[in-house]
Amino acid sequence: MKFRTEIDIAPWAEPIGYGHKIVSLGSCFATNIAEQLRNRKFQVTASPTGILFNPASIAAAVRDMVECRTIAQSELITLNDSYVSYKFHSTISGTTPELAADTMNKILAAGKRTIDDADLMIITLGTAWVYRLKTSGEVVANCHKQPAANFRRELLSVEEITEAMEYIITHTKCRIVLTISPVRHIGEGMEDNSLSKSLLRVAIAEVVKRHAERVHYFPSYEIMLDDLRDYRFYGDDLVHPSKMAVDYIAEKFFDAALSSEAKELMVKVEDITRAANHRPTNPHSEAHHTFCRRQLEAIDRLKGVDLSAERGYFERMLQINL
Repeated sequence: MKFRTEIDIAPWAEPIGYGHKIVSLGSCFATNIAEQLRNRKFQVTASPTGILFNPASIAAAVRDMVECRTIAQSELITLNDSYVSYKFHSTISGTTPELAADTMNKILAAGKRTIDDADLMIITLGTAWVYRLKTSGEVVANCHKQPAANFRRELLSVEEITEAMEYIITHTKCRIVLTISPVRHIGEGMEDNSLSKSLLRVAIAEVVKRHAERVHYFPSYEIMLDDLRDYRFYGDDLVHPSKMAVDYIAEKFFDAALSSEAKELMVKVEDITRAANHRPTNPHSEAHHTFCRRQLEAIDRLKGVDLSAERGYFERMLQINL
């Protein structure tokens, strides 16, 4: 008997490997997936301009990067004695307008290089609800705790979401994976959250149909709601997926997206990173030094994977006197 509606995902026709460069954009779940990839030593860059929730802001961030746009000091606002931009997450700021603008412009320049070099872009859409500045009509990526009266709350249409994704597709060369964040935006209310997610899903279906040779959909939203439909798979806030759920969704992604060679290599990488995280009872012992030498030999055998941090750790351990 079956007690779950497990979702089967077909293997990708063009799987990815350790030689591919990946950029992940979008909501906090995009950061979760990027972290899963980074922990396994894939070449991944996560959300250069910070966490972005809506399609319009994600497309605007890509536009600012690929079109080499810059942030002017006059665009910045103050937040808790720091200067921030409506185009960036609040974690990206500066203590002066000069420092903030310089930091943001360096991020945009690096982001352009990242996107130009990327083989795969993972975009996670969080919500179709946006906040638009009344003064300029600009959709903001983050309200930065400014007065609610400064903004107009709107729901993007399927056409507007599709247009945002079309801009990204047109102005990039890499393959694209679209997914919907399984995080429910309960601040919008359950009904508005459901409306928002449904619009995102319809828009993605349209985009994938138009660009099936290059754009794919990964069902992280459906895995969370239809496969892991139990509150034990949520965090304490009952909104965000638990670590177990994120690990499970990542496992589903790896099963479908990775080449057989990458899967085999990933197992060896995980063995080494696990060994590096192990804290020995007696780091001075000959047994531990032998263990470290074996790990360094294993690292030498793995080509095309950046294990410099792990190599450095084992080499330092060998410097400890017996």
